[in-house]
Amino acid sequence: MPDLLLELRSEEIPARMQRKAAGDLKKLVTDALVEAGLSYEGAREYWTPRRLTLDIRGLTARSADIREEKKGPSVNAPQPAIDGFLRGAGLTSIDQATVKTDPKKGDFYVAYLEKPGRAAEEIVADVMPGIIRTFPWPKSMRSGFASMPKGSVYGGIEGKGPEALRWVRPLQSIVCTFGSDHDETVVIPFEIDGITAGNVTYGHRFHAPAAITVRRFDDYVASLEKAKVILDAERRKQIIAQDAANLAFANGLDLVEDEGLLEEVSGLVEYPHVLLGTFEADYLTIPAEIIRLTIKTNQKCFVTRPHGETEGLSNHFVLVSNIEAKDGGKEIMHGNGKVVRARLSDALHFWKRDQGDLPDLETLKASAEKFGLDLSKPLDQRMAKLDALNVTFHAKLGTQGERVTRIRALAKELAPIVGADAVLVDRAVVLAKADLRTEAVGEFPELQGVMGRKYALLQGEHGSVATAIEDHYKPQGPSDRVPDDKVAITVALADKLDTLIGFWAIDEKPTGSKDPYALRRAALGVVRIILERGIRLPLLAVIKDADLLSFFHDRLKVYLRDQGARHDIIDSVLTPEADDLLMVARRAEALTAFITSEDGKNLLAGTKRATQLLAAEEKKGTVVADAVSDALLTLDAEQALFAAIKVASAEAADAVAKEDFRSAMQALSKLRAPVDTFFDDVLVNDDDAAIRANRLALLKAIREATGTVADFSKITG
Repeated sequence: MPDLLLELRSEEIPARMQRKAAGDLKKLVTDALVEAGLSYEGAREYWTPRRLTLDIRGLTARSADIREEKKGPSVNAPQPAIDGFLRGAGLTSIDQATVKTDPKKGDFYVAYLEKPGRAAEEIVADVMPGIIRTFPWPKSMRSGFASMPKGSVYGGIEGKGPEALRWVRPLQSIVCTFGSDHDETVVIPFEIDGITAGNVTYGHRFHAPAAITVRRFDDYVASLEKAKVILDAERRKQIIAQDAANLAFANGLDLVEDEGLLEEVSGLVEYPHVLLGTFEADYLTIPAEIIRLTIKTNQKCFVTRPHGETEGLSNHFVLVSNIEAKDGGKEIMHGNGKVVRARLSDALHFWKRDQGDLPDLETLKASAEKFGLDLSKPLDQRMAKLDALNVTFHAKLGTQGERVTRIRALAKELAPIVGADAVLVDRAVVLAKADLRTEAVGEFPELQGVMGRKYALLQGEHGSVATAIEDHYKPQGPSDRVPDDKVAITVALADKLDTLIGFWAIDEKPTGSKDPYALRRAALGVVRIILERGIRLPLLAVIKDADLLSFFHDRLKVYLRDQGARHDIIDSVLTPEADDLLMVARRAEALTAFITSEDGKNLLAGTKRATQLLAAEEKKGTVVADAVSDALLTLDAEQALFAAIKVASAEAADAVAKEDFRSAMQALSKLRAPVDTFFDDVLVNDDDAAIRANRLALLKAIREATGTVADFSKITG
């Protein structure tokens, strides 16, 4: 079967966008091909700073012919209905339709529509321009002649103005080839804004700028490799990590690993070469966190420490170049070293200023009294200054000092729930934002919390207080760690909940893809802390807003799905009023294990049958009784089922009360056999109205018994 090779080559794509963009390209293309009737054996995406590539193997050469039946109106229908049927079916005469007979509906028209399959090349050429034009870049730009105003023409290209292609950076060429291993490949030459897909790409910008003609993926990869481009991002990461570690070791150093920086740097180079830079050892008096952040943020370089040591840093750093310099990289190392020294010189200045910059204590006495601060301590002074200067948090939500007051009250409420020392929690909240007034954080915002912890330890604060000052910002993303100290957990929850409560109160909620205050991240942080640290937190009692609770539910669904939970199982255990997210997650976990068992599958089938029968009756307006009458249970199967329901309901309810959801599932599993027997032996719609009503009540009892754990009607399968 033939393979499809697609490459979209542009100017440099921001590193943070590359991995997701390649994944989006794979999904958009494969979904479009499958929707058009094609199938494929496998697909893999690749990316470099200048290209997104897709390798699709075993793509069917042609979509299948389709014969579709379109049902029409009765043969006795009025002419307008028949005319509408003809238009919808694409027929010119009713004689082209077939008449079919149904015992209940009588005679009606049917049209049989033949849709011939299409060649894969035609489908690809059809779907690709739309995918490229509507590609979901977070930010994009117009470029090239097509971006000229409408009506203008240059180089044979007509200006399209705002309708011109938007791409993250100017799109330069497209490769699109199709063919099997044994046959000659063909080019699928679709066109977009003057760029026509072909079989020509280009290698490294400096080392191999000449054109490269490619046919299929394997020779494409080999040709790029010769042209100094390593296509596989994971391989680039491995090369950088291994070469950096080896270079450091050869110089008596250990590389300080940084997965986030490694990911970013691998997206900045197509042909990585590692080099060792240096700076004066005098700068090592600066805290290691500042040195590391300065070198990472400004130069995208890795720091090192003396071999065998676990703390502190050396005055050497590892940089990654995109070229193989003729001088062995001397000029590159020299240039990077100059920039690093300049930035560290600034950092040293800020560090010294923070240690010696004492505010006017007279202006801070009111704030000190308000927060119980000790103005002999530098961090207390900075918190007092933060409040005294009325530093704004948000125009509608007041100052940072006012916010600290709110967080303080919220943390006091949360401390006993988390099991944290209330005194330490209060002290941590009071000092949590103090480092915002340090010059180090003013210059390096990424150090907020980190510098607070360092200053707290220097002035002799309790270790948990210092840890909470740094960790209350965490987690700041799905891959960031969750606080584990109880004081830090409490402050982190209070900080995030205050943010969410506040912005909901002023109606500044996320809309669509816009979330300027990172409220989704804050809510996901709360969800992760609750679930990963086992916190029993009644959210609604704290947030007092059902709409905000619904927002938490959305974040919970995202988190659980990322953990592998099925969406239908989450929906079955998540009720609108559920505010104990930990219990929701535990229910979902227990239910997942249960319905994959044989008992669970069979009980699910029986329960769904019962709920469907009930739903049909209730839709008719039938009022189903809550109580089952023993006297009307005439058959052994229904008597056995009723007895089993009473036992299972009691056991399941008891287990749920003890929050033992696995035992609750085990109790419900006892219903499997009697439910199966009931539907085999009993006719629900008995001629006797009283018996029929009693059997419907029995079905309702099944629904209520299983409902103690989940809404089984929402589970697919």
